[in-house]
Amino acid sequence: MRARDLAVEFPTVTLDTPALEAAKLLAERDLPGLILVDGDGRPLSILPGTQVLRLAVPTYCRDDPALARVVDEAHADQFLRRLGGRTVRECLPEQPRELPVADMKATVLELAAMMARTRSPLVAVVDDGRLAGAVTLQSLLDHALPL
Repeated sequence: MRARDLAVEFPTVTLDTPALEAAKLLAERDLPGLILVDGDGRPLSILPGTQVLRLAVPTYCRDDPALARVVDEAHADQFLRRLGGRTVRECLPEQPRELPVADMKATVLELAAMMARTRSPLVAVVDDGRLAGAVTLQSLLDHALPL
């Protein structure tokens, strides 16, 4: 089986998409991440959901999880509001990582190797440089594991 057989349409965001909108998209569609594209539909990055969370969680709570326990429940439940006014651009890691992109002919093993190497739950599949779809870790495992 090839990437073209596993790839499905996948939501995309741009650098200027509000981070809160990206978080809502992740939640509403139960996605492992989002594909960041440029104006021509070419993948720029994969944005794991954890990277969006990283922007919302206060630094002091990331650095010392014990401090997260001292925040009262009412305020703790509201932490995603910190995303207000921020964009996807601000969610990107400081150090760019390898972009998990495969062409339509990539095999399941190639896709799995890329996911493992890049630690991405998602691979963008391109056709002539433009996004054609994506393969998620879940769909890859569903195909690769015998039932």
